[in-house]
Amino acid sequence: MNFKTFAAFVGPSVIMMILFIAFPLASVLKQSFYNTKPIYETVEVESCSPGFPDQICVTEKKSVPKLDDEGNIIETTEFVGLQSYSNVLELERAWNAVKTDGLIALQSIDFWKALRFTLTFTLITLPLVLAGGLGIALMINNATSAIKGPVIFLSLLPFIITPVIGALSINWLFRGDGILTAFIEWYLGRDVSLFAQAWTIELLMMLYRVWHVAPFAGIVFYAGLQTVNTDALESAVIDGASRWQRLKYVVIPHLTPLIVFVSMIHLMDSYRVFEEVVGFSSQGYVISLQWLTYDFLVPDQAGNRSVSRASASAMITMIGIAILLVPLLRRTWNDHKGGH
Repeated sequence: MNFKTFAAFVGPSVIMMILFIAFPLASVLKQSFYNTKPIYETVEVESCSPGFPDQICVTEKKSVPKLDDEGNIIETTEFVGLQSYSNVLELERAWNAVKTDGLIALQSIDFWKALRFTLTFTLITLPLVLAGGLGIALMINNATSAIKGPVIFLSLLPFIITPVIGALSINWLFRGDGILTAFIEWYLGRDVSLFAQAWTIELLMMLYRVWHVAPFAGIVFYAGLQTVNTDALESAVIDGASRWQRLKYVVIPHLTPLIVFVSMIHLMDSYRVFEEVVGFSSQGYVISLQWLTYDFLVPDQAGNRSVSRASASAMITMIGIAILLVPLLRRTWNDHKGGH
């Protein structure tokens, strides 16, 4: 393939990646080193109590944002270096908390609370998604031709549903007098409140993520099953291998590249968990790194947003994703080199 043909195929993708990934990422990185804040000025404000003729007026000084000629707030931008990262991590406060009360004390600091949940959520749901996806793939593969179409449709249904809508649906099933909550209360013979504790909310959020993402893994693995070497499977059957042995020594090794692919997609997506926090209204108990970034961007009572801290939080999240992907990328690179 000559260079012009290669450029014609690859060029549009490279341009889109530069415009929609590289430039925004560079902008966020830059914003994390700068802090933009309004300029305040001290003015005298007179307030009078109601009443006539004994009206009492008091003059007091207040700090208010300075406005330009068009009525817009005047802002100033200054270079703060790594201060925004320090404000997000709160390392000194975290260290003092650990020395005093141990690791559990980190849950009082937003970033470390979000990091703990994000890592737990990501690493626990990953093997469940892979196992669930493999189970779905085997179910579809073993289904008869007459029902294979409906089985594929029903399997994909959770993945088709919009994430926030799906999270709200699971939320309603278990919240208050939801159908599943009522069934659990009937079975146990006592009242149950699954949204009164953080750990039960986390379990429901993980349940939803596995239910939502496993069908995607299932379809990917099902496609891989169509290329399994039938001669190897027949040889294993002749040698007396059980279903589990054929799965362990023939099917799974063949699906390893797809397992790595699904793992990478899941790690990148689940580490940015956000829909579950919104759908389950878990902000009072459980927050994620992505939600923390969003929270920094919510205007306060004065209308100010912590753009610098939000940018620092976003960059820290990106670094975390990169660290998680290193083992998988290294394995992919080694397999690539071994293939040559």
